[in-house]
Amino acid sequence: MKVLFIGGTGNISTSCVGLALERGFEVTIWNRGKRESLFGARVATLRGERDDEAVLAQAAAGRFDAVVDFLAFRPEQVEAALRAFAGRAGHYVFISTASAYEKPPRRHVITEDTPLGNPYWEYSRQKIACEELLTRAFASGNLPVTIVRPSYTYGQTWIPTALGGQDYTVVDRMRRGLPIVSHGDGSSLWPMTSADDFAVGLVGLLGNDRAHGEAFHITTDEILTWDQIYATMAEAAGAAASIVHVPSDVIAAVLPARAGSFLGDKTWSTVFDNGKIKRFVPEYRAAVTFAQGMRRSVAWYDAEASRRTVNPEANRQIDLVIAAQRRALEGTSN
Repeated sequence: MKVLFIGGTGNISTSCVGLALERGFEVTIWNRGKRESLFGARVATLRGERDDEAVLAQAAAGRFDAVVDFLAFRPEQVEAALRAFAGRAGHYVFISTASAYEKPPRRHVITEDTPLGNPYWEYSRQKIACEELLTRAFASGNLPVTIVRPSYTYGQTWIPTALGGQDYTVVDRMRRGLPIVSHGDGSSLWPMTSADDFAVGLVGLLGNDRAHGEAFHITTDEILTWDQIYATMAEAAGAAASIVHVPSDVIAAVLPARAGSFLGDKTWSTVFDNGKIKRFVPEYRAAVTFAQGMRRSVAWYDAEASRRTVNPEANRQIDLVIAAQRRALEGTSN
């Protein structure tokens, strides 16, 4: 199978490229070239901006059996993809987001039939608009389309947090005994999905005619509270998690740019029913526990000192939120 990954060097897409190569696919990646592929000459590479329609046309001329688009975030980007690939690709897979599901949720168990709608987060609304375009395109017979909605998915180089980024910063705080933030009371439920597991589901959909016109989420079946997530990270780091609980609306008030991510996603307890992806891709299962994944990620950072960089802006944000919460608590106690 001949596959194009638009992206191909990111947190999730790297695992997908690796699995596609393992399965003998002929793989091309297209991105700006800011990050080199781990797979070297095993993949062909196109360089260019996602919004450059000349490069889109060049890519479409490759007549790929499947195109996986990790880098379309706005409807106009999807419209350009439709112009380029309609009639020239066997299968177009759009990477959307599980945050597109309705917020607040009416049911905590999410299926692919759960309505879409997110009044809190522009990113999610843009992805929903992209999905609507693709649904209409498929109905008109223009292009075989599949929509995939990841939730929070991490790779070996990520330590996933709600506040603090995805790098070494929060582990550094834990190891130095500094407090971290867990939103709400830390008890909302969340799945943290390994990119290697996600790849099994995604690659299994490529070239699968039954998946045309369908939408899927692909997540782990392991459900943890956010406090358990941070405790698992701390254990992997050989440290303790000093947790400060902060309501999500306080975080949103202190850091308005983060309001969508919290109020439109991470605040809510979310459990995904993965029955559909398992029916279409029988080999799919979430094999990597979060504890295993965090041990691997921490080991990756510990292997080289140069990787253990700390983000001062992430530290500043954590400290601002904790200070605001402590002031609020002091005010209520007077």
